[in-house]
This record gives sequence, structure tokens and C-alpha cells, in this order.
Amino acid sequence: MRETPLIGPYDSDDVLAWSPRAPRTAGQFMADVYALAESLPDSPSVLNLATNRYEFLVGFAAAIIRRQVTLLPQSRAPHALLGITGDFPGSYALTDGDDSIEGIESFPIRLHESSMSLPAGIPQIPVDQVVAIAFTSGSTGRPMPNRKTWGALTAVAQATGSKLGLKRRDHVSVLATVPHQHMFGLEASVMLPITYGLVMHAGRPLFPADIGSLLAERAGRWILVTTPLHLRACVAEGGTVPDGGLVLSATAPLGRELAWEAERHFHAEVHEIFGFAEAGSIAERRTIDGDHWRPLDDVRLVQERDSWKVQAWYLPDPVSVPDRITVDRDGSFVVHGREADQVNVAGHRVSLGDLNHKLLQIDGVQDGVFFLPEERGDLVTRLTALVVAPGKTSEEIQRLLRAHIDPVFLPRPLICVPSLPRNATGKLPRESVIQIVRQWMEQEHS
Repeated sequence: MRETPLIGPYDSDDVLAWSPRAPRTAGQFMADVYALAESLPDSPSVLNLATNRYEFLVGFAAAIIRRQVTLLPQSRAPHALLGITGDFPGSYALTDGDDSIEGIESFPIRLHESSMSLPAGIPQIPVDQVVAIAFTSGSTGRPMPNRKTWGALTAVAQATGSKLGLKRRDHVSVLATVPHQHMFGLEASVMLPITYGLVMHAGRPLFPADIGSLLAERAGRWILVTTPLHLRACVAEGGTVPDGGLVLSATAPLGRELAWEAERHFHAEVHEIFGFAEAGSIAERRTIDGDHWRPLDDVRLVQERDSWKVQAWYLPDPVSVPDRITVDRDGSFVVHGREADQVNVAGHRVSLGDLNHKLLQIDGVQDGVFFLPEERGDLVTRLTALVVAPGKTSEEIQRLLRAHIDPVFLPRPLICVPSLPRNATGKLPRESVIQIVRQWMEQEHS
């Protein structure tokens, strides 16, 4: 049975994670992991809800040693967590401090001051061991579970680092605005640093000023793992950022214009990761270089009838690509959007993603999304838009939109809202959007 180590090339005194409180060395990390593993209850699965990235990693590693599967919820809402534990009976939760989840047995993650010598204390993990279950975002329906093996997580991390030109034990610090319970967050902000022996930041800054100050705290090179939503906020606010970094974005399409602005702001290349929960990350590109994606090492795209599937040694079966893509002879490909993203209005087809892009280009629009409600009987279904644009009216935005899109795609209604209920990765759960529209309709007809 093939095995790979729990963490990569660290010496005992190497800093594995840093936080405002104190750095944690690789030796301290392994001592934390073994201490927690001994105290965990016997269970097949665990909800790891730690908000501190280092403590999450301690819990994740301890569960792996105990051969327990870590459940990675997309939402921390109590009803969502109870739904997951209902599907995975016997699960318990790992939490920060004395936090607890009503209806779920909870255990706190505690850190210790002890340390241990490496590499003798690093366990070897079978590559076929299922270590996590990631859930789809729920933006198009009910979140669905996807099993992840240790081999899949380490292979993706190794291949991502190779595409980015990383070397083992590079003096690089990794800071992320993405939650570690998200698949991209787990792969890029947790697995990438521990595979290459890098330094991981334990926090998750959300405001541009905090991102800039935390990057400035660390001397040397850095990687910022983030989303287009956070990049837009950083560009809009400005401020100073130290040179010597690289930005890695995912979870939503990144427009080339925003990528240019982000490269100027961060004085760094901006790269994107393309992937989906069912297969994980599968390709990478520098956004300003063009539309083509380069598959990660060991990833192959194979056509089956009218669709494409991802093949990799760590995937038990080929996984269908949910997007429409065009694949070139060299294996690179262009993404044209998801089938579910295509809508037909009065015989005209359009991508919701393209409409969203045009909406966000309007001066004064801070956020927005087009939405096609479900068809109801004989009623004509019309596109709806939710827009965050302080100081502007629906009529103004409609007039400005008319200059950029076919009138048949103008949203009716266009609802101005103070904010959109995006989750931690910038995605919009469909049910949340439906709820806003319902509330607006009730107010309009009351």
C-alpha cells in the first residue's frame, strides 16, 4: 500500500503556522496532533468547525490518525450542520474553545506547549484513505457530498505548487481569505503549505487593510489565496502591499480587467485555479495571459459523447466537467460556462455569467446577480436581478443596462438591496436569493 507523510519537509523548529498570538513549529504541531488524537471519541466522522486555520489543521490531522473522516460543511448554520450529522450518524464536532453546537456532541481543540522531534514522529498515511467529505456549494440546489482521499489532496497540492513554480521548503508564507472548510481553501491554504513545507497563516482576514498589514508582517515571499470578491474590495480600497508575492484566486470567474487591476495593486502575478467539488482543482492559468486553462499534472480530459470527463490516478472514476469547455490538442481548454448558467428567454440564449459581468461593469454597482426564477404554470418567467448600488435607483440601472445587453434580457424586476447574502467564498446559495425575491414580492403586493 502506497503511503505519503502527514506533513512535508519541515525540521522540528521550522515554523509551520503563524498567528498574532505566537508561531507554531512543526514539532509543536505534531505534539498537538497526537495529544488531540488521544482524546477524540470513537466515531466514523467529525465536523471540523475550527475557525483558526492552524487549529483546524490540528483537528484534521488528528482525525486522519484516528481514521476518522472530516466533514467540510459549506455553511455553519445550525440547520445545515444538523442536516449533515443526520446523513452521517455518530458524527461529533470539533470547535473553538468552549463553543458548542446544539444537538451535536462537541469537543474543543486545545493546544499544548510541548514539542516533539521530527521526522520520526511524522506518520505515513495511505493514499487511498478517505480523509474528508466536501460538499457542493448549494448555489444550484442541495449540497452534495464528495469523498476525498489523502492521495487526491496531496496530489493536487503537489501539482498546484509545480504549476506556480514552488520548491520544497521555499521561504513562502501563505495567507488566505478563503475558509479552510471550502475545497479550494483546504487545497490551497492548508494542503499546499504543509506539502511544500511553507508557513501557513492561522487567521482569515476579510478587510483589505487587514490583508495588507498581515502580508507586511512577514518578510519574504507570500501567496494570497483569495476570491474575486475580495480582490475587488482590495482594488477599490487601495493601500500598500509589500512586493514579492503571488495571488491565487478561485470560487468564481475572475474578469481580465479586474486581474490587471489586482496585479497593479499587489505588484504580483494573479493566477486562477479551476475546479469543482467533485474533482477538486484540475487546472491553472495566469488570468491576464488569456482564456486557456492548463491542466494540473496527472489530470487528463477525455471526451465522452457530448461531454468531457476528468481522469486522474487518484479519482476512483472519471468525473464529468459541469461546464461547457473546448479542449485543444495540447490539452489546454477554454471554459464557456455551466449548462445550468445558460438561459433561454423568448428564443434568445444567454449566459447568466455574462449578464452578471455586464451588470458589474456599470459605474456605481458594487455587487449584483441575475436570477431566473422557476417556471410557474402558464406564467412567463422573466429574468430578475438583485443589485447593490447605493444612491442609484432601479430605473437608472435599467437605463444603463439597456446600452449593454439585448432588451429581452433586461431584468424585470431589478431589485436594489443593501447587500447580497454571499457565503464565505463569495457564492450565492440559490435558496437565499429566492427568499429575497419572495420578500420583495410580498412587500410589493401588500
